[in-house]
Amino acid sequence: MTIRILVADDDPHIREVICFALGKAGMSTAAVANGAAALDEFARRAPDLVVLDVGMPEVDGLEVCRQIRRSSEVPILFLSARDEEIDRILGLEMGGDDYVTKPFSPRELVARVNVILRRVRPAAPEPAAEPISHGRLSLDPSRRRAAFGEQALSLTAVEFGMLKGLLAKPMHVLTRAELMRASHAGNIHVADRTIDSHIRNIRAKLAEAGAAEAIETVHGVGFRLGACL
Repeated sequence: MTIRILVADDDPHIREVICFALGKAGMSTAAVANGAAALDEFARRAPDLVVLDVGMPEVDGLEVCRQIRRSSEVPILFLSARDEEIDRILGLEMGGDDYVTKPFSPRELVARVNVILRRVRPAAPEPAAEPISHGRLSLDPSRRRAAFGEQALSLTAVEFGMLKGLLAKPMHVLTRAELMRASHAGNIHVADRTIDSHIRNIRAKLAEAGAAEAIETVHGVGFRLGACL
């Protein structure tokens, strides 16, 4: 089945470049010029991934992401002309899976899209993978489900990969590099601040389920699951 990508950017040249690059990679694209059109297209034909410009007029990319996240965990890759750390963190904390700064290499963007899609649809399925748990926290890799007690956790593909890495070695400290390898396929560079943003997202979702202290920070090293779950 052809992968469907929704591309939302108010710059027609950027839309053309992205759609051409994704098309060469065998993906189907739908391109829109503003946030309102992005939401309409998303509702009309749910894509497999959204490439979303942050700085669109009227309804910006962050608001589009906020509305999509009300009902869907579809992967979102943000584009932005700004390289401010606060912008990257805000986009990721709102539920984005990755963040690319303009100007960008079309080849790198396609690579990042493929990395995200491999997390959502692994090239090598794991039908025999056993569920893993630590205390009341559980994760089923085969069904891509996670829960704390009876409360299901709605995780993005990156968050699922990170939590799986932590659960695979409970009480062991995982460095940011190890968490990156657990959640990002391929040789894609991911900044430490990006890892931290995803960890904050996971913590927030665990806190809503009643496990506010589930992930401990080991300063100067990384993160681990807490003893009392």
